[in-house]
Amino acid sequence: MKKNFGTIAGSLAVLSALLFNTNTSAQEDQDFAQYVDPMIGTAKMGHTYPGATVPFGSIQLSPDTDTIPYAVDGHYNPDVYKYCAGYQYDDNTIVGFSHTHFSGTGHSDLGDFLIMPTTGDLKLNPGTESDPESGYRSRFSHDRETAEAGYYSVMLDDYNIKAEMTASTRVGMHRYTFPEGKESHLVFDLMHGIYNYEDKNVWTFVRVENDTLVTGYRQTNGWARTRKVYFAMSFNKPIKEYGRERYDKQPYRGFWGKFDQEHNFPEIAGEQIRMWFGFDTTEPLEVKLAISPVSTEGAIQNMKEEIPGWNFDEVRQQARETWNKELSKVDISEEDQEEKVNFYTAMYHAFLGPTEYMDTDGQYMGIDRNRHQADGFTNYTSFSLWDTYRALHPLFNVLQPERNQDMVQAMMAHYDQSVHSMLPVWSHYGNENWCMIGYHSASVIADAIVKGNADFDHEHALDAMVNTAKTGYYDGLQYYMDMGYVPEDKNGASVSKTLEYAYDDWAIAQAAKKIGNDEVYEEFMKRSENYMNVYDPKSGFMRPKLSDGTFKKEFDELNTHGQGYIEGNSWNYSLYVPHAPSEMIEMMGGKDQFSQHLDSLFTMELPDKYFENTEDISREGIIGNYVHGNEPSHHVAYLYDWTNEPWKAQDKIRMILKMKYMNGADGLSGNDDFGQMSAWYIFSTLGFYPVAPGSVDYAIGSPAISEATLNLDNGKTFTVTAKNQSDKNVYVKKVELNGKELTEPFIQHDDIMNGGELKFWMSSKPNKQLFMKQ
Repeated sequence: MKKNFGTIAGSLAVLSALLFNTNTSAQEDQDFAQYVDPMIGTAKMGHTYPGATVPFGSIQLSPDTDTIPYAVDGHYNPDVYKYCAGYQYDDNTIVGFSHTHFSGTGHSDLGDFLIMPTTGDLKLNPGTESDPESGYRSRFSHDRETAEAGYYSVMLDDYNIKAEMTASTRVGMHRYTFPEGKESHLVFDLMHGIYNYEDKNVWTFVRVENDTLVTGYRQTNGWARTRKVYFAMSFNKPIKEYGRERYDKQPYRGFWGKFDQEHNFPEIAGEQIRMWFGFDTTEPLEVKLAISPVSTEGAIQNMKEEIPGWNFDEVRQQARETWNKELSKVDISEEDQEEKVNFYTAMYHAFLGPTEYMDTDGQYMGIDRNRHQADGFTNYTSFSLWDTYRALHPLFNVLQPERNQDMVQAMMAHYDQSVHSMLPVWSHYGNENWCMIGYHSASVIADAIVKGNADFDHEHALDAMVNTAKTGYYDGLQYYMDMGYVPEDKNGASVSKTLEYAYDDWAIAQAAKKIGNDEVYEEFMKRSENYMNVYDPKSGFMRPKLSDGTFKKEFDELNTHGQGYIEGNSWNYSLYVPHAPSEMIEMMGGKDQFSQHLDSLFTMELPDKYFENTEDISREGIIGNYVHGNEPSHHVAYLYDWTNEPWKAQDKIRMILKMKYMNGADGLSGNDDFGQMSAWYIFSTLGFYPVAPGSVDYAIGSPAISEATLNLDNGKTFTVTAKNQSDKNVYVKKVELNGKELTEPFIQHDDIMNGGELKFWMSSKPNKQLFMKQ
């Protein structure tokens, strides 16, 4: 893969600063974007995409490399899992460039409004990877592919077309340079989608408004059950001719037969439609496509406000400057270029979502399918909360506090519009898809309240958390409230649900305590102890319990399937009591025995049979039986801080950082899960981690950089320095906060936000007396 990094010219930096209302300090003039590699995680398990986007942008303009169907003969097709982000690095053909993608998810949707430039005979079928000539797809090579922050380009070898793309928040911009003397077309595929299947398209509508503007919408029934996206597409040169092919058959055809709808007819509608446009391409063809959640009028206005002209290079430069502004929130001095690539790519991935979901005037489509106005906040969508509550939203409370407040307000708007009166579980595009377990919006909201980053109605937020936690028909919750646990014979994944509900209840209690509501605090602190009800002291593991109060007899603590867990086994989930680690450790035999138990987790062997049928975990994501490629274990290495051997956390953390995060297309050991894997990397590289969001405490680990400065939004800086840090010197000899030696392995949120210095002295040998002075 080629990189075109370059240095930002001063004049363009000043221009961009004016456009985006940023300052032009020396800090922000640095080209942090040169270290971002969007290709990391595009192979195997990462499920990231390499295309053009801006921080938290609504547009993700990226290549899709195949058209694998979600189902074959009515059954789920496991091969589709590779294409959650639309792109697989190992593929050698590109189908086209669509405008919406998820980053790092383990399920998918989107892939809206695919554009593919072609020459020669017009083809409207995408063809196959084994026979590209049968359709409009093209071969490509990574040697002629470039991926940067805010920009993507590739040479389409079968057509000798150079394809380039960049983006603003709501608009994707393309530039296609065609070979001379060729018949040139754009295929506009409105049937294409990610996790696609027959009849996923509910309806498509297109209007050719004039010879340079096309508008319309697409409605789908997928992960989001009722999702409608509007678009406006504009060209820098007039359309010579255009047409469409409709592939759906309906018994009622109306009286449209009087028109030739396949050639130059300006109003197109149907379930399955592909269109094409012909151009004179003696000069590069540029395309702008804006999206809107509410109307084509909104899409047009978004385009006018964000990219009013036709200067592709300027838009590309603005996107890069926008990334530099966000990436400058952390300045690491590490001379190791590979480490800088890993770090700033992790920041890049962490800042891809949630994504803005409203027009420039603040209008958006609510979960009640009505138009709403975001009054005083930016509305967001794509809340992958089972993943992101753990470290991503806590990271936002440090580096993106205003955005995180807006995200909470978006969650509250969801609650107010919900017929269930529930906060979001996994929501996107004005829909709730109910994916995964828990009610982890409560964790995000509580964490913001407890850490003082909560410029919203606290009482209303607490009501929303409590009402969500008392919705009995949600996923075994009535059993949990009545019995103190979810019984496995009544509701599957029962142990995982019990443990996650208990944590969320604790988070609600912390918010109630901060607000001063003692009644709710006492009620939910009691509920937070329910983890005890699924602990089996005989086996030493959390274990599924039946409705008669007995433990399930058939039990394999290494197996995920049928054992009461989801995306984890008992070895990993039995350690999921992040809100009460001391009590958990005592329950499991005390500090010394627990420390040995953690040792075994990292050193034991997990046979292949336990994950060979699990699509979201492979051997690459596992150390011993510690599964870093999935989220329930992300706090586990830090649990040593609650034992008599906190030094054992340090080499484990550094081992995970080194083994599970690498530069390259296959550099991630599991789905990035909308930034959670990356947020773990960022915190852990800095030397501390939020084990229990909803607490102000961060557990100390082992910093993997020599110096990093956090440039906080409040104008203060927090610097982490690590003396003698290296791949061998992974143990903390001593650590000071603002010149005062720490006597316990924790710092607090205000220690960071008030500014100061966290200083580590590193060694190749563990200091077994560290933190033993308390």
